[in-house]
Amino acid sequence: MMEVILHIYDVTNSGSEKTNNTIMQINKIFKDGIGIGGIFHSAIQVYGDEEWSFGYCEDGSGVFSCPSRKNPMYTFRESIILGRTNCHIFKVNQIIRELSREWPGHTYDLLSRNCNHFCDELAEKLGLPKIPGWVNRFANAGDTALEIAETTAVRLRQAKTEIVSASKVAYRFLLGATSNSSPSPDSPGSSGRGNPRFQAAWFKNLIASGAKPSTSPEVENMGDAKLQPHREDDESPLRQSSRPDT
Repeated sequence: MMEVILHIYDVTNSGSEKTNNTIMQINKIFKDGIGIGGIFHSAIQVYGDEEWSFGYCEDGSGVFSCPSRKNPMYTFRESIILGRTNCHIFKVNQIIRELSREWPGHTYDLLSRNCNHFCDELAEKLGLPKIPGWVNRFANAGDTALEIAETTAVRLRQAKTEIVSASKVAYRFLLGATSNSSPSPDSPGSSGRGNPRFQAAWFKNLIASGAKPSTSPEVENMGDAKLQPHREDDESPLRQSSRPDT
């Protein structure tokens, strides 16, 4: 059995001394002070003096190795023994080759596919638990927040589409119902209720007021006028022409 070691670095490759110092302070507060995590790079050492990790590159594999605890891009912080693997050195070499094909450099993503995710997978293939959660907690939290934001935005767009569609259906229904039940243009009770402008304004007011039925005297009078039976003088021309001449 061979010992597997996780090497952890503070990410200090920004090119700005001020930014690097800020990251060091963040890691000191959130990891050393509170113990919840920070901004870290990690690599795994197994068989030999090299450590294996993953990073961005435009072409080829993002998997690379360097002397353990001596990555020149970052500031070494600490090492953690993950356990011992039963994998023979030949099996480990095979795993590294497979991961080199599966982890091309252009797929690197700071939140969802970084060096810590790579170490998680390598540790699992070596038959060991994943790396400690605090090593990649900030990236996982950021990825989760991004996913929630995207999901919420999609749901809001879907809800808006459904509301607009339902409103259109309701408006067409009301338009048809009003057109079918409207009295003749000469009727005193018509008063423009079949006019599309009136219907659109009425429907907007209906939504704004929570679809409450109107109790105003004007609307009641309009309803009464609509329900009044036809008088004998208002008979249709067809019935009038069928009377015998006197």
